[in-house]
Amino acid sequence: MTEITLAQLVAFNIPLLAALAAPGPALLLAMRNAIVGGRRAGILPGIGLASVAALWTGCALLGLATLFELVPWLYLAMKITGALYLIYLAWGLWRDAHAPLGPGQDRATARPLRQGMLVNLANPKSVLFAGAVIVVIFPTSLSPAASGLIVLNHWLVEVTVYALIAVLLSTPAARRSYLRAKACADRIAGLVLGALGLRLLIER
Repeated sequence: MTEITLAQLVAFNIPLLAALAAPGPALLLAMRNAIVGGRRAGILPGIGLASVAALWTGCALLGLATLFELVPWLYLAMKITGALYLIYLAWGLWRDAHAPLGPGQDRATARPLRQGMLVNLANPKSVLFAGAVIVVIFPTSLSPAASGLIVLNHWLVEVTVYALIAVLLSTPAARRSYLRAKACADRIAGLVLGALGLRLLIER
């Protein structure tokens, strides 16, 4: 069994950070929840997102990416489910754009931990990303301890990034700015999520 080095972990984290910074449903969810619901509402979906993303990395280490290639209908089913969930979130944002924001009134930040988990559970592309990066960076025949370290590293990196986002965007000034432009901001967020869902639905 092969162990891993610090340099390999750093090499894994660079594309991971780039992927986290890319506009997508996970980043949009974390940012909006932090602005609307405060620090806790921003951190909890980040934990959910990170937990499932790390789980996907663990699955990639176990060969799930290869399973998707052997059983393409499984990947297709997960992709369709994920696309429909993003479209559902988008519709909720668009429908409630003009509704006043009060306690319990914002469905988009309800149950943030579960919401974060569902967004990444509905994104099987994460397995393919993790699988591609792992093949390039890490040696074959990793020991269980090395595989566990990769998964833990992934989780810690994502939790740290989403926690920083929550701290930066959960300020009173950020919330006041959002409330002034709530209708427009929610419609834009809904359009972005809907477009991402449609793209996931129709792309090969």
